[in-house]
Amino acid sequence: MTSRWTPDAVALISSAPMPTVPHIDRAAIVPILPAFDLWDYWPVQRRDGHAAAVAGGSVQMLLGAPAIGDPEARHALARIRLMFERRGQWFDLGNLFPDGFSPGSREWSGSAILADDERSITLYFTAAGHRGEAAVSFDQRLFETRAELSIVDGKPRLGLWSAPEESVAADGRLYATDMTGGGGIGTIKAFRDPFYFRDPANGQEYLLFAASLAASSSPWNGAVGVARREGGRWSLAEPLIAADGVNNELERPHVVFHQERYYSFWSTQRKVFAADGPSGPNGLYGMVADSFAGQWRPLNGSGLVFANPAGQPIQAYSWQVLGDLSVISFVDRPGLAAEPVDPLVARAHFGGTPAPLLNLSLDGDRVRLA
Repeated sequence: MTSRWTPDAVALISSAPMPTVPHIDRAAIVPILPAFDLWDYWPVQRRDGHAAAVAGGSVQMLLGAPAIGDPEARHALARIRLMFERRGQWFDLGNLFPDGFSPGSREWSGSAILADDERSITLYFTAAGHRGEAAVSFDQRLFETRAELSIVDGKPRLGLWSAPEESVAADGRLYATDMTGGGGIGTIKAFRDPFYFRDPANGQEYLLFAASLAASSSPWNGAVGVARREGGRWSLAEPLIAADGVNNELERPHVVFHQERYYSFWSTQRKVFAADGPSGPNGLYGMVADSFAGQWRPLNGSGLVFANPAGQPIQAYSWQVLGDLSVISFVDRPGLAAEPVDPLVARAHFGGTPAPLLNLSLDGDRVRLA
């Protein structure tokens, strides 16, 4: 059964001390790839959710675009960038796909899994728009592709990617097929951010994704969608978590298994909460369950895991919790107290690089920064 993230849970955020992450010093930011904006990123993982060790480091995939103009425009130019991180040093390996390979006009977030024999990587990703479209559209489709992995001169090298196959498509019954929304930031609907999860209890494989509910009368109809692998194919299932009437975007959802419990996490922003209901800050949110099927309960009572500091509410975003409970994200716009209107101000403050690593401590239904 679908579990609900309710207004009553969200209302608890304002009545409790706000858990916040440390300030990011804008002056101390050192971009790992200065000519590019880099944001949502994910390491190649093992099937158990831990980052995969490759050649003494980790293979990382990041969304990237040239660092020019308004940083908000980067979403219309996004390509997946391949990088290799070892002992704090980052090596740029270029665009993940050759030009014209992706089914979309740009590439958005996903997840990547190292095969058990460590000889190949499967990538699940979002194709946004359509290849060759004259105007940028908001259509979002889930694809997967595979490449052989080798180590050359101490660094990973990926072979040719297999032809991308659509993993599963929105059906218009469970999940909305019209992605346009109002067309503005925060109104666009979701069928994106596929995340692979294998249930250790029974080996069942799932894809989680950011979704929008089809059978909803509210403009705030975000959900954590699910597809289940059956007979070698993915099939849509009921949403794991629904925020109907509460929030428009439960972005980059993922599940971590820890001490016999299942923890589902997602990122969201204050501006996508329902205008006529309670809201929360830009932050990491989550729920916990005793089995993948649920019922899922809001972490800390409200669902809020942590937020950006009050004085820097948009300093970082797009958090992902890894199997060792470390948390990655990217530097957004530190040093600003509110969303900037002027693109020049946004550009001057945009970090566009990985943020300092965080760590969580989980204790049943309670979670805090370690």
